[in-house]
Amino acid sequence: MEINSVQLEQVNNQIHRLIASDNFYGRKLKEAGVTGVSSAEEFKKLPFSNKQDLREAYPLGLMAVPEEEIVRIHSSSGTTGTPVIIPYTKKDVDDWAEMFRRCYEFAGITKKDRIHITPGYGLWTAGIGFQLGAEKLGAMAVPMGPGNTNKQLQFMIDMKTTVLTATSSYALLLAEEIEKRGIKDQICLKKGVIGSERWGEKIRQRISTELGIELYDIYGLTEIYGPGIGINCKYDTGMHIWDDYVYLEIIDPETGENVPDGEFGEIVLTTLVKEGAPLIRYRTHDLSRIIPGECPCGSRFPRIDVIAGRSDDMIKIKGVNVFPKQIEEILALFPELSSEYQIRISHLEGKDTMRIYVETNGTVDFLDLAKRIATEVKSRIGFTPLVKVVEIGVLPRSEKKTKRVIDERYD
Repeated sequence: MEINSVQLEQVNNQIHRLIASDNFYGRKLKEAGVTGVSSAEEFKKLPFSNKQDLREAYPLGLMAVPEEEIVRIHSSSGTTGTPVIIPYTKKDVDDWAEMFRRCYEFAGITKKDRIHITPGYGLWTAGIGFQLGAEKLGAMAVPMGPGNTNKQLQFMIDMKTTVLTATSSYALLLAEEIEKRGIKDQICLKKGVIGSERWGEKIRQRISTELGIELYDIYGLTEIYGPGIGINCKYDTGMHIWDDYVYLEIIDPETGENVPDGEFGEIVLTTLVKEGAPLIRYRTHDLSRIIPGECPCGSRFPRIDVIAGRSDDMIKIKGVNVFPKQIEEILALFPELSSEYQIRISHLEGKDTMRIYVETNGTVDFLDLAKRIATEVKSRIGFTPLVKVVEIGVLPRSEKKTKRVIDERYD
């Protein structure tokens, strides 16, 4: 998907603004000898930016406008390393709200809906993003934030909320609680807008079935705006990306070259009109692909597939490169398993060991199931893990993102 002439002009405007602002990123462009681009080929030669660059700009080195034009900051949700601070102008906030409104509309949500917002507020972009979009749409926002599941369920019933916004982990936790308490007939939810973490088909089916709702994947990251830069429509053929605000590339993570549409690679994003902290060719590390062709909905906006994982998620064990998605695909072959799993990597007695914890109900032989899973992993990936089968509900649930891979070798 080549960059078009309008987007190229917008990129040039951003480059000129960044250099003129002499901010952290503007100086990097100047040092690289970049003054502008006149073709798609030249654009592809522009240097990438990455999270480490953004950390080095801490606290406000990314600011590309005078400070009096900045109306807020947000910070990425990562818990390690120097925080990434992203400044926003009023126009940035308005643009983000407009993109989010578009997301809701693509999901068939209207101003008659009541939107139950469970993601966190504060420095994190999620909660306030979902609220901005609701207000721009004209729908009623119910700004719960995370936690206090009793109160969440009470408000869900009393306010008759029709749309749930959450991480997949918390949506599953709520679905399980509703089932456990036998209150499904009191819940009025019709749709769920889920984001912030990769989630597989098994957890998707559980949430959809247990809550009786249509599910929509929303995409975004703090460094670009936050959630809301793309969503799937009712045909569920991939997430439409708002390419009038961001330009999308998919690259080979190893070579940095663009891959053909339809091939998986790493998502790279360029902000076309952002003022507070414009980014050019930002490597997200999210893995997906551009879906070729036209969506049945008729929208011209390009589509990406669901996020398949992250290029920096790779685990090296016993000389083999493994992505969590590979393990998840193997577990999906066993209908006896629930959607929840946990992978722990340890270094015991001089060698690396992978332990996989999975959940199932009490009607199967735990030992036999563990052996069959271990055999399948050995067959497909090349080493034998230790598999521990536990009852449904034993593995931890999260109100935010569930940590499914724990590498204890470096603790």
